[in-house]
Amino acid sequence: MITKSLGLLLFVIGLIFTLYTGLDFVKKEKVIDFGGIQITRDREKSEILSPLYGIGAMIVGGVVFFTGNKRLIKTG
Repeated sequence: MITKSLGLLLFVIGLIFTLYTGLDFVKKEKVIDFGGIQITRDREKSEILSPLYGIGAMIVGGVVFFTGNKRLIKTG
């Protein structure tokens, strides 16, 4: 039962990684740091993730989901 839940969780995480391939975030950078005066600016950055990571996680999750309990039945 635990292996089916783990496989399903991996599959859902892989699906999310496949659908959302980019992350956008804001990073604060110091421009000037002169004694008590500090000037910062916000810089928007984006990271692009390969959908192959998500596809790989879905494949592993599917394999764990369909073959996980077979090992427990054979040994137990």
